[in-house]
Amino acid sequence: MSHISTGVEYGLHCLLYLTRSQAAVDEASVRDLAELQGIPNEFLAKLFTKLAKAELVVATEGIKGGFRLARAADRITVHDVVVAIDGDKPLFDCREIRGRCAVFESGPPAWATRGVCSIHAVMQSAEGAMRAELKQHTLADLVHRTMDKAPASYGPQVVQWLTDRAANRRGDKTDPPQARTRKRA
Repeated sequence: MSHISTGVEYGLHCLLYLTRSQAAVDEASVRDLAELQGIPNEFLAKLFTKLAKAELVVATEGIKGGFRLARAADRITVHDVVVAIDGDKPLFDCREIRGRCAVFESGPPAWATRGVCSIHAVMQSAEGAMRAELKQHTLADLVHRTMDKAPASYGPQVVQWLTDRAANRRGDKTDPPQARTRKRA
Protein backbone atom coordinates (compact mmCIF):
# COMPACT_ATOMS: atom_id res chain seq x y z
CA MET A 1 0.00 0.00 0.00
CA SER A 2 1.38 3.37 -0.93
CA HIS A 3 1.57 6.22 1.54
CA ILE A 4 0.68 8.86 -1.03
CA SER A 5 -2.67 8.20 -2.70
CA THR A 6 -3.56 7.97 -6.35
CA GLY A 7 -5.65 11.08 -5.75
CA VAL A 8 -2.45 13.09 -5.25
CA GLU A 9 -1.13 11.86 -8.59
CA TYR A 10 -4.39 12.74 -10.36
CA GLY A 11 -4.55 16.10 -8.61
CA LEU A 12 -0.99 17.02 -9.55
CA HIS A 13 -1.51 16.06 -13.19
CA CYS A 14 -4.66 18.18 -13.39
CA LEU A 15 -3.07 21.15 -11.61
CA LEU A 16 -0.31 21.20 -14.23
CA TYR A 17 -2.97 22.18 -16.78
CA LEU A 18 -3.78 25.29 -14.74
CA THR A 19 -0.25 26.68 -14.46
CA ARG A 20 -0.48 29.32 -17.18
CA SER A 21 2.34 27.62 -19.04
CA GLN A 22 2.49 26.82 -22.74
CA ALA A 23 0.59 23.58 -22.04
CA ALA A 24 -1.96 25.09 -19.69
CA VAL A 25 -4.86 27.48 -19.41
CA ASP A 26 -5.79 29.98 -16.71
CA GLU A 27 -8.86 28.02 -15.68
CA ALA A 28 -10.70 24.85 -16.57
CA SER A 29 -13.71 22.89 -15.43
CA VAL A 30 -13.38 19.72 -13.40
CA ARG A 31 -15.35 17.91 -16.11
CA ASP A 32 -12.87 18.95 -18.80
CA LEU A 33 -9.84 18.11 -16.65
CA ALA A 34 -11.34 14.74 -15.78
CA GLU A 35 -11.99 13.95 -19.43
CA LEU A 36 -8.52 15.14 -20.45
CA GLN A 37 -6.88 12.83 -17.89
CA GLY A 38 -9.30 9.89 -18.15
CA ILE A 39 -10.39 10.30 -14.53
CA PRO A 40 -13.95 9.87 -13.21
CA ASN A 41 -15.54 13.33 -12.91
CA GLU A 42 -17.01 12.65 -9.45
CA PHE A 43 -13.64 11.55 -8.08
CA LEU A 44 -11.86 14.61 -9.45
CA ALA A 45 -14.59 16.90 -8.10
CA LYS A 46 -13.86 15.54 -4.59
CA LEU A 47 -10.15 16.20 -5.07
CA PHE A 48 -10.79 19.77 -6.23
CA THR A 49 -13.02 20.35 -3.20
CA LYS A 50 -10.04 19.43 -1.02
CA LEU A 51 -7.68 21.59 -3.09
CA ALA A 52 -10.07 24.54 -2.77
CA LYS A 53 -10.41 24.04 0.98
CA ALA A 54 -6.60 24.13 1.21
CA GLU A 55 -6.66 27.37 -0.83
CA LEU A 56 -4.60 25.92 -3.67
CA VAL A 57 -7.35 26.49 -6.25
CA VAL A 58 -10.21 28.95 -6.50
CA ALA A 59 -13.57 28.26 -8.10
CA THR A 60 -14.52 30.65 -10.88
CA GLU A 61 -18.11 31.55 -11.56
CA GLY A 62 -20.12 32.04 -14.66
CA ILE A 63 -20.93 30.01 -17.71
CA LYS A 64 -17.24 29.31 -18.26
CA GLY A 65 -16.73 28.52 -14.56
CA GLY A 66 -14.20 26.07 -13.32
CA PHE A 67 -11.05 26.34 -11.26
CA ARG A 68 -7.83 28.29 -11.40
CA LEU A 69 -4.75 28.23 -9.21
CA ALA A 70 -5.10 30.34 -6.08
CA ARG A 71 -1.49 31.47 -6.33
CA ALA A 72 1.39 31.23 -8.77
CA ALA A 73 2.58 27.75 -9.72
CA ASP A 74 6.02 28.48 -8.27
CA ARG A 75 4.37 29.04 -4.88
CA ILE A 76 2.52 25.70 -4.71
CA THR A 77 4.68 22.78 -3.65
CA VAL A 78 4.11 19.09 -4.18
CA HIS A 79 3.93 18.86 -0.38
CA ASP A 80 1.06 21.38 -0.37
CA VAL A 81 -0.90 19.15 -2.74
CA VAL A 82 -0.12 15.96 -0.78
CA VAL A 83 -1.34 17.52 2.47
CA ALA A 84 -4.42 19.03 0.80
CA ILE A 85 -5.54 15.72 -0.68
CA ASP A 86 -4.24 13.09 1.75
CA GLY A 87 -4.06 15.13 4.92
CA ASP A 88 -1.07 15.59 7.18
CA LYS A 89 -0.93 11.96 8.25
CA PRO A 90 2.30 10.45 9.55
CA LEU A 91 4.30 8.02 7.45
CA PHE A 92 4.49 5.59 10.35
CA ASP A 93 2.26 4.99 13.35
CA CYS A 94 4.32 3.46 16.16
CA ARG A 95 2.37 0.83 18.12
CA GLU A 96 4.88 0.71 21.01
CA ILE A 97 5.41 -3.01 20.45
CA ARG A 98 8.71 -2.79 22.32
CA GLY A 99 6.83 -2.81 25.63
CA ARG A 100 4.93 -6.01 24.85
CA CYS A 101 7.80 -8.46 24.72
CA ALA A 102 6.87 -11.82 26.30
CA VAL A 103 9.99 -11.88 28.49
CA PHE A 104 8.72 -8.78 30.34
CA GLU A 105 6.24 -10.81 32.39
CA SER A 106 5.32 -8.15 34.94
CA GLY A 107 5.75 -5.20 32.59
CA PRO A 108 8.53 -3.70 30.53
CA PRO A 109 11.61 -2.35 32.30
CA ALA A 110 12.28 1.38 31.96
CA TRP A 111 15.20 0.86 29.56
CA ALA A 112 12.92 -0.93 27.06
CA THR A 113 10.47 1.94 26.65
CA ARG A 114 12.69 4.94 27.40
CA GLY A 115 12.76 7.65 24.74
CA VAL A 116 11.55 7.31 21.21
CA CYS A 117 11.42 3.77 19.85
CA SER A 118 14.50 3.24 17.65
CA ILE A 119 12.31 2.02 14.78
CA HIS A 120 10.00 5.02 15.16
CA ALA A 121 13.04 7.33 15.17
CA VAL A 122 14.19 5.96 11.80
CA MET A 123 10.68 6.36 10.39
CA GLN A 124 10.45 9.95 11.69
CA SER A 125 13.76 10.74 10.03
CA ALA A 126 12.58 9.21 6.75
CA GLU A 127 9.33 11.16 6.93
CA GLY A 128 11.22 14.39 7.57
CA ALA A 129 13.44 13.77 4.55
CA MET A 130 10.44 12.90 2.36
CA ARG A 131 8.52 16.03 3.39
CA ALA A 132 11.60 18.21 2.88
CA GLU A 133 12.02 16.81 -0.62
CA LEU A 134 8.34 17.33 -1.50
CA LYS A 135 8.61 20.94 -0.31
CA GLN A 136 11.53 21.52 -2.70
CA HIS A 137 9.42 20.92 -5.83
CA THR A 138 6.70 23.26 -7.11
CA LEU A 139 4.07 22.94 -9.80
CA ALA A 140 6.22 25.24 -11.92
CA ASP A 141 9.14 22.80 -11.56
CA LEU A 142 6.94 19.91 -12.66
CA VAL A 143 5.71 21.85 -15.69
CA HIS A 144 9.28 22.58 -16.76
CA ARG A 145 10.25 18.92 -16.39
CA THR A 146 7.20 17.83 -18.38
CA MET A 147 7.71 20.37 -21.14
CA ASP A 148 11.39 19.46 -21.45
CA LYS A 149 10.26 15.97 -22.52
CA ALA A 150 7.21 16.87 -24.60
CA PRO A 151 7.28 17.77 -28.28
CA ALA A 152 6.65 21.44 -29.06
CA SER A 153 3.18 20.62 -30.42
CA TYR A 154 1.94 19.15 -27.12
CA GLY A 155 1.33 22.40 -25.24
CA PRO A 156 -0.70 24.09 -27.97
CA GLN A 157 -2.72 20.88 -28.47
CA VAL A 158 -3.68 20.77 -24.79
CA VAL A 159 -4.55 24.46 -24.69
CA GLN A 160 -6.67 24.13 -27.85
CA TRP A 161 -8.45 21.05 -26.46
CA LEU A 162 -9.34 22.81 -23.21
CA THR A 163 -10.27 26.03 -25.02
CA ASP A 164 -12.60 24.13 -27.37
CA ARG A 165 -14.31 22.41 -24.42
CA ALA A 166 -14.83 25.73 -22.62
CA ALA A 167 -16.22 27.31 -25.79
CA ASN A 168 -18.68 24.43 -26.23
CA ARG A 169 -19.88 24.86 -22.64
CA ARG A 170 -20.46 28.57 -23.22
CA GLY A 171 -22.36 27.78 -26.38
CA ASP A 172 -20.08 29.86 -28.60
CA LYS A 173 -21.45 29.96 -32.11
CA THR A 174 -18.13 29.16 -33.74
CA ASP A 175 -18.24 25.99 -35.77
CA PRO A 176 -15.84 23.19 -34.97
CA PRO A 177 -13.23 22.60 -37.72
CA GLN A 178 -15.09 19.52 -39.01
CA ALA A 179 -18.32 21.52 -39.51
CA ARG A 180 -16.49 24.27 -41.41
CA THR A 181 -14.99 21.66 -43.73
CA ARG A 182 -18.41 20.07 -44.41
CA LYS A 183 -19.99 23.48 -45.17
CA ARG A 184 -17.41 24.18 -47.87
CA ALA A 185 -17.99 20.84 -49.63
